[in-house]
Amino acid sequence: MGGTLRALRIVQWMLLASVVFCAVAGEVVGSGARAVDPSLSYIFTTAGVALVGVIFVVRRTLVLRSAETLGAHPEDEIMLRHWKNGCLTTYALCEVLALFGWGLRLLGCSFQQSLPFYIGGFLLLFFFKPQLPPAALHPSLE
Repeated sequence: MGGTLRALRIVQWMLLASVVFCAVAGEVVGSGARAVDPSLSYIFTTAGVALVGVIFVVRRTLVLRSAETLGAHPEDEIMLRHWKNGCLTTYALCEVLALFGWGLRLLGCSFQQSLPFYIGGFLLLFFFKPQLPPAALHPSLE
């Protein structure tokens, strides 16, 4: 179980770095701000808000419930896989949020219009650390 936790932390840090890379790449590759249809920004913003909602639903249904079960039954391999997959899904969705900002930047929006997506993806990734209940990490504590 410790190996799974360590692997998820590595994935989390790699994705955090990739959000920063997306922001930098957007500035390097982006062709500068130009006139963009305002509805495009609204579409990305609406999709981003919906995506944040999906992130919290996935987190609650897959990660937190699996962690609860693992606290009571730390030897349950199926729940460990559900927990791991829930964490990975959450991280992937956070990364997609940051990619929305990168996409906007490539389409010609300004850095200020893309920045909330970068920040949102980064903060959600940072605060959703992979954590199991202490009983799941150390079954002898019960």
